[in-house]
Amino acid sequence: MAALIKKALINPVLRNNGIHRLQFVRLAGYWNKDWKPGPYPKTDAERIAAAKKYGLLPQDYEPYPDDGLGYGDYPKLPLVSADMKDPLYNWDYPEMKRNFGEPMHTQYDAYTEERLSNARTRYSAKHMWGTFLGIMSGFLALHLLCEYNDWYLRHPWTPPQYPNQGKTHYTYEPVD
Repeated sequence: MAALIKKALINPVLRNNGIHRLQFVRLAGYWNKDWKPGPYPKTDAERIAAAKKYGLLPQDYEPYPDDGLGYGDYPKLPLVSADMKDPLYNWDYPEMKRNFGEPMHTQYDAYTEERLSNARTRYSAKHMWGTFLGIMSGFLALHLLCEYNDWYLRHPWTPPQYPNQGKTHYTYEPVD
């Protein structure tokens, strides 16, 4: 009985409250056209408006060059890969190390934690390639030296010795 009363009291509220039923529409976010960068700023007023749009100071705002690739007024941000960001900072999205509303680099998807990194490595790329090629060529030389030489056959081998050699100890014929 209590369940029927509860349903009778709550159903009209849910039926009349359109916010509850259309909540998924509110969470969908903006349209893709709202995220699209605007045209390349040509005047100082457009430049200041674009800096405000992306939450940057006008003196820090620098757009990509207008070379026809379509970046428009999107800011040219420094490239910082996700593994170079502080892991102990209280990020809004800790799995991506991002804050809400933070503009992203145009190549952000390539510089996540499990992909590329622009961190300075311990050894240079030339040193790493030299080490790799040196070790691999050493293994190749060892393989060629052992594979195509018969040094291991020059050991003094003797034929196996069996007791009572030449005497048949068993046969596979049936016994008569």
